[in-house]
Amino acid sequence: MSSEETVLTSIPPFVARSGAWFLRSGIQEASGGVARYYRADIQKNATISTEITGYAVSTFVYLHQLSGQAGYLEAATRAARFLARQVWKPELRTFPFEYADGIVSQPPAYFFDCGIILRGLLAAWRATGESEFLETARAGGQSMAEDFIASEAIHPIILLPDKRPAPYGASWSRNPGCFQLKSAMAWLELAEATGDAVFLGYYERALKDALASQEAFLPGCADQEKVMDRLHAYCYFLEGLLPSGQRAECGRVLASGITRTAELLREIAPVFVRSDVYAQLLRARLFAADLGAMPLDRVVAEEEARRAAEFQLDDPDERVAGGYCFGRRASMPLPFVNPASTAFCMQALEMWRRYLAGSFVPNLQTLI
Repeated sequence: MSSEETVLTSIPPFVARSGAWFLRSGIQEASGGVARYYRADIQKNATISTEITGYAVSTFVYLHQLSGQAGYLEAATRAARFLARQVWKPELRTFPFEYADGIVSQPPAYFFDCGIILRGLLAAWRATGESEFLETARAGGQSMAEDFIASEAIHPIILLPDKRPAPYGASWSRNPGCFQLKSAMAWLELAEATGDAVFLGYYERALKDALASQEAFLPGCADQEKVMDRLHAYCYFLEGLLPSGQRAECGRVLASGITRTAELLREIAPVFVRSDVYAQLLRARLFAADLGAMPLDRVVAEEEARRAAEFQLDDPDERVAGGYCFGRRASMPLPFVNPASTAFCMQALEMWRRYLAGSFVPNLQTLI
């Protein structure tokens, strides 16, 4: 047995299978960039997504921490270099939205995506010590504040090259909202990495806006499928709230938000359900319990873990095997094998396994 095989047997099979999917499925392309998803029905990757590549960097680093397998760190480094060298545009000081055919499109740039990319770069920097990743993240974090924060709101989208705020739209992702707090976590990590307290102030501004807007975010519309998508986004808010969860107000909002999300999830799931909502909710529960914001309901948490695990795919095709399905409409699985869904579900289930074993150690920097 090779040393790599020995390492792989030391982690749970569901983690090893997800890790193998990330490494061998082709979801990470030769450039280092990662596709938004794999379409199993037409056997084709979607285009590379800069946001999903950011998530993938964090995922590869997490898998390396769990397993010690060098391949994960190599994949994380390739993805981080792709973001730092090909996606980051020094002349614009931002990360444009998508990357296709070797050319980064001009409009637009998203606040949310930028924050996810920064967290990936910082995870790669902590794992490798490569200063390029920290310096790109520092520049990106400062430009996020300059480009998106305005007196009236944190704009979700700017148009390039002049960085005008894009008109707000009908969907939640095209409007300011509490979900933006997840990406604001990058500012907290930058403050710790650089010692520059100005980044703390940026997070506090995002926290203030998120707390003011979060109550109106759910359900947000009458269409149940759209509400399910909003649950996914609201879970981003819950994740972004975790660094402040020991504050009295934030702890109360965190507890009530988890309860409200779970109620809507159970109500809508027979019609349409996303695997990532189960995973995000379970992770939030574990962290909230550790913070003392709410006791852990083990029965409900066990149900969420069981539901999330159902989405891992068993298939002879390595482009599918071990990944997690994006969701189901009624009883029919959707054909998207999704990197973010895979990362969230795999991590949530590993955290739950460790909680049951008495070895769960919460670390927000590892939260993908």
